[in-house]
Amino acid sequence: MAPSLLQAYRRRWWMAVTAVIENLLCSAVLLGWGSLLIMLKREGFYSHLCSVNDSVVLSLGNSSGGEVEEWLSCVDQEEMLNLGFTIGSFLLSATTLPLGILMDRFGPRPIRLVGSSCFGLSCIMMAVSAYDPSMLSALIFLALSLNGFGGICLTFTSLTLPNMFGALSSTVMSLMIGSYASSAVTFPGVKLIYDAGVSFQLIMWMWAGLAGFVFFNCFLNWPTEGFPTPDEVDYSKILTLQELPSSDQKGVGERLSQKNGDVRHSTEKLPTESDTAPNTVPFRRSVFSPIFLWSLVTMGMSQLRIIFFMGAMNKMLEFMVTHGETHPSEQLVIQTEEKVSFYSSIFGTLQLLCLATCPLIGYIMDWKMKECEEEKPVPPGTEQRQTSGPKRDRKIQKVTNAMRAFILTNMLLLIFGCCCLIDNLPLQVLTFILHTMVRGFIHSCCGGLYAAVYPSNHFGTLTGLQSMISAVIALLQQPLFIAMVGPLQGDPYWINLGLLILSLAGFLLPGYLYYHRRHLLREKQARDKRAVGQEMLALNHTEANGYKPHSNGLAAVEA
Repeated sequence: MAPSLLQAYRRRWWMAVTAVIENLLCSAVLLGWGSLLIMLKREGFYSHLCSVNDSVVLSLGNSSGGEVEEWLSCVDQEEMLNLGFTIGSFLLSATTLPLGILMDRFGPRPIRLVGSSCFGLSCIMMAVSAYDPSMLSALIFLALSLNGFGGICLTFTSLTLPNMFGALSSTVMSLMIGSYASSAVTFPGVKLIYDAGVSFQLIMWMWAGLAGFVFFNCFLNWPTEGFPTPDEVDYSKILTLQELPSSDQKGVGERLSQKNGDVRHSTEKLPTESDTAPNTVPFRRSVFSPIFLWSLVTMGMSQLRIIFFMGAMNKMLEFMVTHGETHPSEQLVIQTEEKVSFYSSIFGTLQLLCLATCPLIGYIMDWKMKECEEEKPVPPGTEQRQTSGPKRDRKIQKVTNAMRAFILTNMLLLIFGCCCLIDNLPLQVLTFILHTMVRGFIHSCCGGLYAAVYPSNHFGTLTGLQSMISAVIALLQQPLFIAMVGPLQGDPYWINLGLLILSLAGFLLPGYLYYHRRHLLREKQARDKRAVGQEMLALNHTEANGYKPHSNGLAAVEA
């Protein structure tokens, strides 16, 4: 039985804490692909594609009987496994648009139940296929697809929880996004357990049990309806309801849920302010606006850069150790495996930096917003007048902050690309840090920009559309990976150089934002001049009628 909205509000802290933990353990865990790839290769997934002459032998797999099994590893195996990662990461981003539409219609509860079920099923499929990888390796494609889809379902639904926290909503939202971005640390942590001797099958079965906990936690605590915004329901009044008897609380909770349902459904019947406004912005104009089109270029390029590095990181590290030797010695093979495993663990651990770096970009996006004037509707034929000294224009300040945030993010992306070109293993730790910062910054920048320049009813659809298009562009990482391990013989230099040059296109968006900001400033100056002209005209009119305003000895303050 689903709880009422009042019961869910009383459990909001439990739901928020468990949502952060569930995001860390079950959302975008697929982004820790480097560690999962090592475990899949050691378990022999697609090892049957390898021949003895073109392969190296991996003898590090864990077995329940205590015996160490040997598996072959080759380029064909890595191409197939990387294809599974490409599909899973595509679903992790591309399904945001249909999920948003479904959640608006059915609420977050059924989406979260389906997501936890898909994630648990993916763990079960990986555990079952590990018993006989030579016959069941193909299941890894479906398992990774369900893993990506289930993860984004859990992430997307958790973003509705901050509506119940009032003034703390921004803090709770940053925790949700930070836990999602930091979930890439999960597979490196699992790999440490795997290296300690725990079998891969047991780990996956226990993870499936954790997904079952997520399912029942949602079933018992998440209400059927969505969490209304503070504009729809006054949550402060709910606090007074907690002092009523339980029978009264039940009745009030049902009325509150009914009120929320009426609000959600009445919007389809009653005309809203945006429907009756004469200057309503059509969605088509927002989609084909220069800012959105340039953001597609920047986000698509950044997503391709980020996903390609995640998918090819192990091969890049391997090339830095072997320097492209076609027939390495057995000692060099062992040294390579140890170094790749060590650095992939460092990369996974550094993903926790997302929790620390996300507030930084939020601070840049909120810079001097408290000094801005409130956006209030001005009646036609009148001019807005300032009453308490100069104020910043809110929209101009938002565009300025977004421009600075994108410039910082693109600079970090360029430095990241330069570090990738340097053949030095210790330097890659800095590369990992920059990768983590860019991955946490880019989505916050884009969301803040859309919120600044587009109507609120277009925000969700534009964000989902951008995520889906960026995911399609990121599919190019698979042919790039094939080119790297094939014709380029594992050398990533030329691909990294090409992506570095492509990264320069990211500065086109802040360049256009600078032009758009100047246009907004000129419009504001024109409005201010008209306002001053009307005030002077009104003053001259009153003086012509024989009335002089009394100043009480105080000089006028120039706005």
